[in-house]
Amino acid sequence: MGVIAWILIGLFAGAIAKLLLPGKDPGGIFVTMLIGIAGGLLGGWLGKVIFGVDSIDGFFELSTWIAAIIGSLILLVLYRAVTGNRRSHRHA
Repeated sequence: MGVIAWILIGLFAGAIAKLLLPGKDPGGIFVTMLIGIAGGLLGGWLGKVIFGVDSIDGFFELSTWIAAIIGSLILLVLYRAVTGNRRSHRHA
């Protein structure tokens, strides 16, 4: 797949991850988009390493989307864990 396809998948995967894990995140939509793009790459890599499958078959393949969404969810949770501590200290 090309770079533009990865960006599109990442944008949608980030939005879906945000819908599945609602809440206020520092950085807004721009950070969510970046998390989605990175999450798509992470999900594809994890699918290949853990399960030994090529989860990045094509733009319209379900496995590609599932891998991207799972990767985005992982990164969103990690991002919230890291930035959540900083945000709570400012209000204290």
